[in-house]
Amino acid sequence: MLVKQHLAGKSLRPTTESILAIVRDLCYIQWDPVDAVAPSHIISFWSRLGNFRRSDLEKLLWSEKKLFLHWTPMASIVLTEDYPIYNSMMRRYPESLSDSWGSQKRRARKFLAENKELRRKILSELKKKGPLRQNQFQDYVRTRSPDGWIPGSKVLLMLYNLLMTGYIMIVGHQGNQNIYGLSEEFLPATVDRRELTEEEFEREAAQRALRALGTATPREIHLYFPRGCYLNLEKTLNSLERESKISRIDVEGLGRKGDRYIHELDIPLLESLDSDGWEPRMTLLAPFDNLICLRGRTNRLFSFDYAHENFLPQSKRKFGTFVHPILWGDALIGRVDMLRDKKNEKLNVISVHAEPHAPGGKEVSAMIDETIRQLGEFLGANDVAYPA
Repeated sequence: MLVKQHLAGKSLRPTTESILAIVRDLCYIQWDPVDAVAPSHIISFWSRLGNFRRSDLEKLLWSEKKLFLHWTPMASIVLTEDYPIYNSMMRRYPESLSDSWGSQKRRARKFLAENKELRRKILSELKKKGPLRQNQFQDYVRTRSPDGWIPGSKVLLMLYNLLMTGYIMIVGHQGNQNIYGLSEEFLPATVDRRELTEEEFEREAAQRALRALGTATPREIHLYFPRGCYLNLEKTLNSLERESKISRIDVEGLGRKGDRYIHELDIPLLESLDSDGWEPRMTLLAPFDNLICLRGRTNRLFSFDYAHENFLPQSKRKFGTFVHPILWGDALIGRVDMLRDKKNEKLNVISVHAEPHAPGGKEVSAMIDETIRQLGEFLGANDVAYPA
């Protein structure tokens, strides 16, 4: 999994083609603009590429449009060449959602049926005025739900549903605000707009998810990409197995809970890891990194329980607010809580926690310090400051 996720093995050079290769191999990179340290997606690319140019990513998103933002179901950077996969989900939405979404399919169906006039007005405004931020729409009123997290404006809810149906896209950013535009005006004419059938979609998506994960159970595939959008996954996997596209495997130490698969194209890689194919490295992971996005899987594979403590009240935080796991070789050995001081150009290390199985010694500590300093340098910090 580490090699498939570009966190071990031969390092890629930090080029635009490498950025595309990472998104292609991982299926997506989760987008999160919160930059207390740096946006999560920026750190996810840095963990794999080192000092890449952010301008290259911006160019791929907004100028060359080889990447775009879509919900998988979380906001994610995805490949424009994969548009047929997303087009299939968009054209079937909300029926493309599986039962694992609970009542969301029913609520989306009801909302779209009851708000046809709002839908028409938003599309009309975008047609007449061009791209707009959410607060520039005529009917926008900013409200929040009782828990304080989810904006409750009908305009925001309609924008989300129009994104999911493919009529609009995010065409830029201003600060932390999305800029929305019509898909027909944003997407280049050369984009493949085929709409895969439900069966074609599942076959393509399941193989992509499996290859990104290295090996996976049906549930891990279902939760990884695109989360909760498989309606007949068991049938799809059985068909792929009959065609020898995928094979069942056992992984020593993981027990026999459910079937686990590997893609036929990855068997040579699996065999090479016993010889010269394994090249470990040390890095820091973003809070929403693909490697740790499935909490149960991360627990099983790494004996590492990772929760997003920034969403918890401060009194319930165990490791800190903006916690980044430390990867060394094939183990998650600790966590670093950090905060960037932009005014003074410092990267402040709030705390460092070792896992119970972590190796000790000054050599490991020095490697962790050097890795933190490399991240600080990439982020433009002149110094890394530790508390007493």
